[in-house]
Amino acid sequence: MLSENINADIKANVIGDRSPIVIGLVAASGYAINAEAVARGIENLQAQGCIVKNFSDADRKFQRFGATDDERIAQLYAAAQDPEVDIVLALRGGYGLTRLLPELDFKLLANSGKLFVGHSDFTALQMGLLAQTGAISFSGPMLCDDFVREELSAYTLNNFWRCITQNAHTVSAQAAGNPELEVRGTLWGGNLAMLAHLVGSPYLPQVTGGILFVEDVNEHPYRVERMVLQLLHAGVLDQQKALLLGDFSAYRLTDYDNGYDFEQMVAYLRTHLPIPVLTGLPFGHGRDKATLVVGAPATLRAQAEGFTLSMHGYARLKG
Repeated sequence: MLSENINADIKANVIGDRSPIVIGLVAASGYAINAEAVARGIENLQAQGCIVKNFSDADRKFQRFGATDDERIAQLYAAAQDPEVDIVLALRGGYGLTRLLPELDFKLLANSGKLFVGHSDFTALQMGLLAQTGAISFSGPMLCDDFVREELSAYTLNNFWRCITQNAHTVSAQAAGNPELEVRGTLWGGNLAMLAHLVGSPYLPQVTGGILFVEDVNEHPYRVERMVLQLLHAGVLDQQKALLLGDFSAYRLTDYDNGYDFEQMVAYLRTHLPIPVLTGLPFGHGRDKATLVVGAPATLRAQAEGFTLSMHGYARLKG
């Protein structure tokens, strides 16, 4: 489907007669490389029925970051405190939010009532929010690359808008080879490197009986295994009911791997972890991604041919 058709369909059939949704755009991690792409992403959001307030400033980029640490914190606060803003949307990932965690007023962000949306490096903010305040957030699209693509993903954008405009949301996946199960618990997780990095800090939530989801990019399977084992050795996985593996892309195998690949890594995890390991979650750095509600009650049902992940009881977009 052409991007203009996707935009029109979302505006007509998903957003509908709502008041214009106001997006607060923040560069809390890296900066956007392509200014034309950012403009295209903003135009796509506007075509979907949104008003965009851009709190980022390409001229303020600092080293590899969207701005200095203080300026990036100021962006988050400005978006959170703006009475018109409904959604605080990450410009992109990269690196940089870890620097901000000790200085952030998580209660200010949580009490703002805004919906915080992003993934990748944004996981650090989402974990801090959940750990420090219990506030939910949304692992979902970012402006770059999800709203700037020449050909938008109808799956990604429909999934996102339907998730945040309802107070219940179900993601379905076709995936063979998973264990059959039905478990309930708090859904949480995000980028695997960020989760492993936060172990031992006050910014990793202490979730008991949870459903943990992870994804990553540019990480060889042995690195994925190593980070998952870090969560195991730290006692995190013992407290969960299931581990959901999302998209792990853009890695390169070599002759040295000698038969070790992603499937072999998963097989190892399934025999060494104390919880079920499922693959096939449509979430990560790829083109098509579901939106997941971090901190929401969820039910995971898996059968031989696939699984469903149902989230409910979370604060949705008002209006």
